[in-house]
Amino acid sequence: MHAPTSPTLQKPQGLSWFAIIRIGLVQASIGAMVMLTTTVLNRLMVVEYSLAAALPAGLVGWHYAVQLCRPLWGHGSDKGGGRAIWIMGGLGVLGAGALLAVKVTLMSAASPVPGLMLGVLAYTLIGIGVGASGTSALALLASGVAPERRAAAAAVTWIMMIAGIVVSAITVSQLIDPFSPQRLWWVASGLLAACFIIASIATFRLEPREAVDFAETAKDASPPDFKEAIAEIFAEKAARRFTLFIFASMMAFNMQDLILEPFAGLVFGMTPGESTGLGGMQSGGVLVGMIVAGIGGSAFKGRMPVELRHWIVFGCLGSAIALACLAVGAKVGVGWPIHANVFALGFCNGLFAVAAIGAMMGLAGSGERTREGVRMGVWGASQAIAFGLGGLVGSLGVDIGRKMMDDGSAFQFVFAAEGALFVVAAWLALRATQKGLTPRKAAAIAKTQSNQQPKYSNGAFA
Repeated sequence: MHAPTSPTLQKPQGLSWFAIIRIGLVQASIGAMVMLTTTVLNRLMVVEYSLAAALPAGLVGWHYAVQLCRPLWGHGSDKGGGRAIWIMGGLGVLGAGALLAVKVTLMSAASPVPGLMLGVLAYTLIGIGVGASGTSALALLASGVAPERRAAAAAVTWIMMIAGIVVSAITVSQLIDPFSPQRLWWVASGLLAACFIIASIATFRLEPREAVDFAETAKDASPPDFKEAIAEIFAEKAARRFTLFIFASMMAFNMQDLILEPFAGLVFGMTPGESTGLGGMQSGGVLVGMIVAGIGGSAFKGRMPVELRHWIVFGCLGSAIALACLAVGAKVGVGWPIHANVFALGFCNGLFAVAAIGAMMGLAGSGERTREGVRMGVWGASQAIAFGLGGLVGSLGVDIGRKMMDDGSAFQFVFAAEGALFVVAAWLALRATQKGLTPRKAAAIAKTQSNQQPKYSNGAFA
């Protein structure tokens, strides 16, 4: 007699590369819509309509504040109805808010008070739309991408989002001249409609028919209610530490965003065109860093979050070193290799950003009962707060510093503080991604031990 053979256990396959690119198209559409409201309309309000710069800055800051509700929208997509519905619903709200923001811009000079009131509503809708669509898209990515593809998937979607911003910015800049209110309205409407159509095609039949469970545990139980979900997340040390890491790293990431070009002009005497080119040099470094982290992170075939943490720490510490060099350059002035320095900063920023998103996708599926949506929502809210606060703190730091000391010393102080924050972020990343059993892995082991022939999900999808 022959012993019975064990059934072949088939490894879940997850999202194909084509499906990952389709999610990248969604991210590109979100980025293009947001670019219109935070860049084009910002400039028009200040330059063409002579409004105080604080007004558009406050509206942009408000749209970040609204995104504190990301966990709610992520939890809603966890409860059912499909991620694609939340993605497209969020994009619809984002588009409506963006159109209203265009209307606000056109009426701001003639009717400033009603314009401000409508502006708050418009940017509330923008914040809701970005949060609902972006959180659900990342949750879909986190739940469907195989562990060995997470770094590359994060790189692909992030790079496509940046590409969407760049392509839409170039297109709008070409079509909007010579400027007129009517031309702005039609160009903005065309951009928003095109983005919505592209995202609709990208999400058509994108979701799996069956769930893929890379943690090898069945998702039989229904998701907990919102309060229970939040309580579970913050009861986990890894989740708490990762939330703090996201906040610290993204705040440091954004602190130099609003001060880099003024720094180039005040300390190095660059023209507006030259300082804009310096910003492009940083963006180029970010893209190269993302590509390197995406390829390098996917070269590891083990599971998250152990492997990508090395890329996160290297990127954070590299960013701290680059900022320390910028702090030295702030005192040296002309003659410092500023372009190479800024490219290195962008490169290290790109490394840690992609690796952090890959780690986020791994930890998003590690809850015992909570699903990917609410967990990605918590970290998305942390990122939104950090982005808004980082730009504000960096700008205020320079303004206060310039009143108390010379320009070089003021920028030196802010860059040094930013570098220190990156060191803290590296330490938090190590603590958040250290080896150990997550709640779902522990449940997986218990289930395997209680069943002689464990069954694996075969929900492969494209």
